[in-house]
Amino acid sequence: MTDQPTPHSPVVIVGGGQAGLSTAWCLKQKGIDSIVFERHEKFHSWRHNRWDSFCLVTPNWQCRLPDFHYDRDYGGTDPDGFMLKDQITAYLDAFAERTQPDLREGVEVARVVPQDSGGFVVDTSIGQWTCDQVVIATGGYDTPIEPAYAQRLSPGIFQMHSVEYRNVGQFPEGGVLIVGTGQSGVQLMEDFLRAGRDVHLAVGPAPRSPRRYRGRDATDWLQEAGHYAITIARHPDPVKAVTQTNHYMSGRDGGKEIDLRRVHVDHGVQLYGSLADMDGPKARFLPDLAKNLDDADRSYLGIRAQIDAYIAREGIDAPEEPPFEKVWTPEEERTELDLAEAGITSVLWAIGFRPDYGWIEADVFDARGKPVFDRGVTAHRGLHFIGLGWLHTWGSGRFLGIEEDSRHLAGQIAAQLAMPARRVAG
Repeated sequence: MTDQPTPHSPVVIVGGGQAGLSTAWCLKQKGIDSIVFERHEKFHSWRHNRWDSFCLVTPNWQCRLPDFHYDRDYGGTDPDGFMLKDQITAYLDAFAERTQPDLREGVEVARVVPQDSGGFVVDTSIGQWTCDQVVIATGGYDTPIEPAYAQRLSPGIFQMHSVEYRNVGQFPEGGVLIVGTGQSGVQLMEDFLRAGRDVHLAVGPAPRSPRRYRGRDATDWLQEAGHYAITIARHPDPVKAVTQTNHYMSGRDGGKEIDLRRVHVDHGVQLYGSLADMDGPKARFLPDLAKNLDDADRSYLGIRAQIDAYIAREGIDAPEEPPFEKVWTPEEERTELDLAEAGITSVLWAIGFRPDYGWIEADVFDARGKPVFDRGVTAHRGLHFIGLGWLHTWGSGRFLGIEEDSRHLAGQIAAQLAMPARRVAG
């Protein structure tokens, strides 16, 4: 009995989400074979890591997978709407059916090891593979973030991270403290309000955006004005771009903006500053609520100003909007709260995720553990990333930019495969 040779693929793609499968399709169009390893099933995060009422925050017209735009190729009939979770997975499944990638589901990639002679060894749960090029398309949502002090919270208070949240029925009766006001936090807040629950919100530094402004969705104006075409290389503040939390707004009920001041006035949501510590039943907050609300409004008004400037520059006839007014300002900030006394029985963490690249044995990461690249192409020949925010533009980590990014990366891979291999450092 002879040993079987190690299977080889020109390109291994790790991650079977929209970024990985888009790259596989663009490579196929160039006649380049690839294999996609997905540790769960394709589009797992969309199917299983989103809550029941989840819908897109950006309009459906931004769903632009390569050669599979929502309205042009998929036949979607509501480009200005916001797809629900099941509609999103149906769109993605249709793309996979159309493109037919060589996809291996339920396969865990344990190690990616560069070889001195060029190429890589990829250790998987179904055996070892070799390849000339590797594309990391796993995204940046590997490890849910929960602060260490969460372990000091009274055991009688229920805790859950947003990645596990599906609906309000998972939570015991009583009030809930939601920590985080990015896109997830404010939308989960809506779920609890609709269920008639008392909601307390630890407000972080996330910016907010208008939804409809001067007769159109704000994202329509920004697209038309070329805002989404700005590259990270041309961005006036690239550090802020890559570190800032996403602007919050909602796609529910046809799309709406979220003003936490108004939510407090109209729905009685109790607002606090950033959560700083927990001990027993006590939660402590930073005295930064007013600042965080003001900063969010500043972002909101900045987007309005961008749109106003574009309308004026192009001479567009668009309806005027009344000036923004604060409906509430905190007179004093509460920095300590006894959750039990306030009737809070649950804490819902919505403060994001951190990536885990410990399985990639290549010197392509900075001191913070983030990959360093130019439009996804690292300094290590053959190792690439895709599907990350601001890989090239604002849309890179979203549906809007994946077509441009995957086509570019496929071109870079084709060029590297056409060059003679050379000895590289691991």
